[in-house]
Amino acid sequence: MTINAARLLRDGDVVFVGVGLPNLACNLARRTHAPNLVMVYEAGVVGAQPARLPLSIGDPTLVSGAAAVVSMFEIFAFYLQRGLIDVGFLGGAQIDRFGNVNATVIGDYAHPKVRLPGSGGSAEIAAWANRTYLLTPHQKRRFPAQCDFITGAGHLGGGGARAASGVRGGGPQAVVTDIGLLEPDANGELTLTALHPGQTVAQALANTGWPLQVAANVRITAAPTDHELRLLREVLDPQGIYLKGGAG
Repeated sequence: MTINAARLLRDGDVVFVGVGLPNLACNLARRTHAPNLVMVYEAGVVGAQPARLPLSIGDPTLVSGAAAVVSMFEIFAFYLQRGLIDVGFLGGAQIDRFGNVNATVIGDYAHPKVRLPGSGGSAEIAAWANRTYLLTPHQKRRFPAQCDFITGAGHLGGGGARAASGVRGGGPQAVVTDIGLLEPDANGELTLTALHPGQTVAQALANTGWPLQVAANVRITAAPTDHELRLLREVLDPQGIYLKGGAG
């Protein structure tokens, strides 16, 4: 998941980086094919060059060597909403068929089964980043046909719903899971377009809560290279904080 997320990034992208796997993906991309990647952290750091793995968006290692340090308000108002952020990474407890994200509650909002951490900056990132990528394990409970609550807007109800809502950002361009990649069709509905080596269409269908569309030609993602794995396991996360023992 981390390596395929990194491969989606382009050299020169300005990326709103979160913690966890997106953090690893961005730092991996900067050390491989995208050396001019600009990492922006929610706390107000622009052009971060962390010497070690940051443990949060406010980790002091983000400041050393950064291009600028500004207020959180400025990051959202003058960078994100102004259209200067190319990519935002998101995750959540639920992702529905149109790429909407729920990180707020499971069940009824007034009487939830589980109350989740909530939006943080994800609602704004989902609305205003020029493109977003989502990372999550491919499990049926994480992929309902419709989210219990929409924390971050994907393609809403499909069709022209997102454009009609007034948000400018392009919405989710891909969901990276441990089975493969889902990408929106012309109507905004997520479609299985790629499988990781050893995974199957049947696995993707069985772990999705709606009749998942499958592309006519499902591609197989390139296997991780030794160089990518070494960077992840020995340089970026040697303690397995996010990789949990070295799984890339």
